[in-house]
This record gives sequence, C-alpha cells and structure tokens, in this order.
Amino acid sequence: MLGLNKKDTSLLIVVAILTLLAPFILNPFPTDSAMAQFNAGYPDLMQRFVIFGIFAIGFNILFGLTGYLSFGHAAFLGVGSYSAVWMFKLLSYSVIPAIALSVVVAGLFSLLIGFVSLRRSGIYFSILTLAFAQMSFALAYSVLSNPKFNLTNGETGLQVYSDDPQILQSANAPDLPHLFGVPMRATYTLDVGAWSFDFNAGYYMCAVIMMVVFYLAIRIFRSPFGMMLRAVKSNQQRMNYTGLNSKPYTLAAFVISGMYAGLAGGLMAAMDPLAGAERMQWTASGEVVLMTILGGSGTLIGPVLGAGFIKYFENIFSKINDNVLHSWFAFLPDGLEDAVVFVIHPFIGKGWHLTLGILFMLVVIYLPGGLVEGGQRILNRLKRKKPQTDETKSGESEPAE
Repeated sequence: MLGLNKKDTSLLIVVAILTLLAPFILNPFPTDSAMAQFNAGYPDLMQRFVIFGIFAIGFNILFGLTGYLSFGHAAFLGVGSYSAVWMFKLLSYSVIPAIALSVVVAGLFSLLIGFVSLRRSGIYFSILTLAFAQMSFALAYSVLSNPKFNLTNGETGLQVYSDDPQILQSANAPDLPHLFGVPMRATYTLDVGAWSFDFNAGYYMCAVIMMVVFYLAIRIFRSPFGMMLRAVKSNQQRMNYTGLNSKPYTLAAFVISGMYAGLAGGLMAAMDPLAGAERMQWTASGEVVLMTILGGSGTLIGPVLGAGFIKYFENIFSKINDNVLHSWFAFLPDGLEDAVVFVIHPFIGKGWHLTLGILFMLVVIYLPGGLVEGGQRILNRLKRKKPQTDETKSGESEPAE
C-alpha cells in the first residue's frame, strides 16, 4: 500500500486512527470531574501535539539516521514562522502560500547553515549549529528590528496589522488565517453526556499534514538514501574509504530536516499569526532533542510520542497549583493534607520541569531506546510464548539458524 510494506502500512494506519480520533482519546474524563484536569483534547494543545510532532520527525531524519546532533534547529522553526506571517501581511490570510513560503525559506536557510556546519562533525558540528541559531536569534531580536527595515519587530513579535497591504485579501475572506475560507479557529463542540469533544479545523489541517510528512519520513527511512544515512551514522570514515562521498547525503538530510522545521514554524503561525524571536532560542532547539531521545531516536513513531509526552506535561502539569492539590486531597486530615501538598508542590506548576527532568532521566537510564522501547517490552510480555514443537525424531537434530 502506497509503496510501504505490511509493517509500515500498519504503523501508518494506527497513527492515522489515533490522530483523527484524538478529540475522543485525549478527553477520557467527564468535563466537570476533578480528573478533567488531565484531559488534553482542546484545540490549542492538540495543535501543538501534531506541530511539534512534525518538528521532531524532521529532526529525527538528521539525528536518528546520520547521528549528527544539531542544537540549532529552532532557527528554522523561527524562520518558517516569520516567513508565514510576512505572507499574511503582504498577500492574504490564506495558509497555503504562507506554509509553502515557510518551507522554501527554511530550506534555503538550512542549505546555507548546513553547507558551513557540515564541514565539521561531532561536538564541533553541534557547536556550529548552536552558534548559528544564537546569531539568528540575535538578528531577529535586535538587528532586524531596526526601524529602517523592520523585518521581525524585535521583542514585540511580528504580527498582522490593519494597514498591511494584503493585496490578495478579498472582502469576504475571514480576517484570520483560513483554508479556502474555513478559519483555522473554527471549532465544533460535541456534547455527549458529561463529556465534551472539540473538533477544530486547524488541528485537522495540521493532522493531515503530519500524516503526509510521516509517510514521507517512512519512505526516506526505507529508501537507499536512508540506508546511506545509516551508513554515515555507523562508520562514516569507513564509508569514505570505499570512495563514497558522504557530504551530499548529510547535507540533503540537513536540508530536509530544516524544511520540516520550517513547516512546523509555518503551521504555528497559521494557528496564531504571530512570530517572535523566542522561537529561535537554544532552549527550543534543546526541546526537540529531548522529544526525539525521549520518544526513541532513529525510530519512526518515537519522535511523535516524545513530542506529545513533553507538550502534555508542559500544558497539563504546569496548570496544577496548590488549590487543585487541596481539592484532590481534601478527604485527608488537615495536617496530612498540607503535608502531601507540600511534598508535591515542587513538582507541579512552575516546577513541572523538575518532573519532566526526573522522567527523562529514568527513561534514559532504564529505556535507552525511549518510549518506543518501553512499548516493545510491554508487547513482548503480553505476547504468549509459542508452544514448543515436538521433540525431533531420534538421531536427528534441529538445524541451527
């Protein structure tokens, strides 16, 4: 199916089902219950799941296949966002040209950075990409915000104003990002008993795009090009001794990965038409590294799982405060209730990074292959052992495999 083997086709179908049914899967608790705090089926968070999933899938093509660790991929995310917002300002709020421009500009920018950075490998490559990302952040934050040629609007962020040209914006079109007239913020709410499910146009557009780029990632992983990238990761020096030049392959992987990041940045701007320099900081680059390693570097579904895991903690656990904790443990005696809240307090709210750090440490120590390895271990335990075959005939032995 679609040029994929049975295993990859099954994986693609499973991801498609989970993505399309996310509004139901991510809202397991009734809306008015105390556990509704852990529901994640609202549009903004679901959009972040798939957008950062795209970002992590692209990063995994570089890091997971070639082993080149980039600390500067947030630069392409920011460039994609700025490009999309400029398209909104100059042409119209249609998301198609904005997303297309974000991918093209990010691809050209990654070609330039990759051409220079890939002259080195290992830690030197990582430092070069980090340096380029920080220079890009500095340019966006201060230099390019100069009133003479204000391209980024500095710390305020680039946004669309009423006096912008928007030469293709028709009078009947929505005054916010849209796809063929359907606003990205359009949401249909389905109430079923005590449950409430939101179906957002922006989320489903991002979800369809994620399925397309996920399919492309599978084809890259299974292609001869992907095999060459694995050879680079396995032993680049031995590969060079055979007469194969690895630089075009690594540069192509870097550009493809940058285009994925630019696409994610363009989608972020399409959901919220604002681009800021903070998207280019080194912390954003570090976040996608965590997503990929946490989910499973070099696997297909791992980066998506890692992105969802981190964004879930960022948005859900950061909202839990002492009042919520007191409501949960109100059944305890006063002194014990206060003690429990005191112990848990450092790990929630603004301290959610501490919880994430502990979980990341546990995954790295006990599950080096990330969440994918954890899932594989669970499946292996659930599988029944195959019944042993009858003993071989006397005088015969089983052939060794």
